[in-house]
Order: sequence, then structure tokens, then C-alpha cells
Amino acid sequence: MNRNEKILGDARHQLLVSTLKGASAPISGRELGLLTNVSRQVIVGDITLLKAKGEPIMATSRGYVYMHPQTEPKRIEKIIVCNHTSDQSEEELNILVDHGITVKDVKIEHPVYGDLTASVMVSNRNEVKEFIENIQRTNATFLLELTEGIHLHTIIADTEQEIENAENALRKAGMLVE
Repeated sequence: MNRNEKILGDARHQLLVSTLKGASAPISGRELGLLTNVSRQVIVGDITLLKAKGEPIMATSRGYVYMHPQTEPKRIEKIIVCNHTSDQSEEELNILVDHGITVKDVKIEHPVYGDLTASVMVSNRNEVKEFIENIQRTNATFLLELTEGIHLHTIIADTEQEIENAENALRKAGMLVE
């Protein structure tokens, strides 16, 4: 096949799924577009179709991730409520990841739209740094700005102790709502 030839339809969808399944890190729409010789916008449409067909693909701030069935021991998920300013977001996320926590998402209760949830998926300081830089580079606003700082996070940990330690650190920083 010619390197500049577009990969069409089902063949492209199969390539996208196999590429995402084999990836150890998120892959951007731009990268997937280069791989298949189509635009990023075509990839966005393809991902939407694949999700509708039941493929467990998640869009994160760093790209697309295939959510493999869990084969490792079950991790613990908990929803916590926090309150702070946008300027404290990096500090909050670093507190959590420093205690072994993965921050899965952020949620707010919007007065018109109801519950809004956005993927975060950070588990170390480098990922936090990339997440914050992406917010700044795109001039995006933090969801907490819509609710005067109140927001929820779904957090994931290996042990209850990690969650307790992280909550204590957030409490000490004045960010945990109880």
C-alpha cells in the first residue's frame, strides 16, 4: 500500500482498535490521523463510531486510551468532594498522586446541565504537569470555576490506607469537603 494512501472504513477502524489496544500510553487524534492518512476530525468521528459499537475507548486530555478489562487485583474507587481555587488545582492533583492515587475524573453539578463529568486520568506528577499545561495552552477553564470551587473526583487506589492518607493531606491543605 502507498504510504500516502488513506486507509478506509472498516480497515481503518480495525487498525485504530488494534493500535489503541497495544499502546502503553494515550495516543492523540493527530497521531492516529497520521497513521491512517486521514484528518484528526475523521479520527474523532471514527472513535465515536467505535464507542457506539461498544469499544471501551476513553478520550483523555493526552489522547485516546483503550480500557482493557481488569486482570490485576481490583482497585478501590471512591468519590471525594473538594473545594479550592483554579490556582490550587495542580497542588490538589499532586497531593493525590503523591499518595498513590489515580485521579480518574472530575465532576460538577451544573444548574442547567446537571452532572458534568470530565476525564482526568492522572497518576503521577508528570501526568499532572501535562494536564495543567494542556489546560493553560488551550485557555480552557477548570470545571470548578462553574461552581465556585466545589467539585468531585473519582479516585482510585490499591489500598484504603492510600485513600485515607490522601484525604488527610487534602484536609490539612483545606481542600477536602466533609
